Amino acid sequence: MEFLDKKIEEYIELNTSIESDILKDLNRETWSKVLMPRMLSGHIQGRVLSLFSSIIKPKNIIEIGTYTGYSALCLAEGLASNGELHTIEINEEHALIADKYFKKSKYSKNIIQHLGSGIEIIPKINKKFQLAFIDADKENYSNYFDLIIDKIDKNGIIIADNVLWSGKVIEENKDFETKQLDLYNKKIMEDKRVENVLLSVRDGLMICRKVT
Repeated sequence: MEFLDKKIEEYIELNTSIESDILKDLNRETWSKVLMPRMLSGHIQGRVLSLFSSIIKPKNIIEIGTYTGYSALCLAEGLASNGELHTIEINEEHALIADKYFKKSKYSKNIIQHLGSGIEIIPKINKKFQLAFIDADKENYSNYFDLIIDKIDKNGIIIADNVLWSGKVIEENKDFETKQLDLYNKKIMEDKRVENVLLSVRDGLMICRKVT
């Protein structure tokens, strides 16, 4: 399923700030070498992540689900000069590609990679964060939120990807992953610690601001 009509998508791309050469190279390598390249954030969503990060200017960012590193590089564009981006990936092949591009980038000293399960790694990171991006196994979105919410500063932002799941969240007969994403969206709506908006960017971004 395409997220948008192809012509509309092309129009949006023509009227959005361009991605860097390193992001273009990473995009090409992901699509040529990696299974399920559609998981890549891509140009439009990447610019959205960069814009949020540049507005917030976070000292610390946490990303759950590195994939091949495209989103991390976009998020790093807004980091404070001495900031850190902690990114977690369970797939070693993906992490190796990400590492190659992180080392090529000007953010090599700012990006800290963690290989393994987010459920196990997050509690070990003793940091406060101003920005978080969740883009990992969908069945654990609610668990990831619970693990990071107390590590997020007041007014910090949590962004979760794929919350529309190709539109399957509105279907009556939902598979397990879709049910978990629907539960995550409802959980966010009911949590008084955050205010939120669900944006129909690409496959859906749930944006939360911690208010208490």
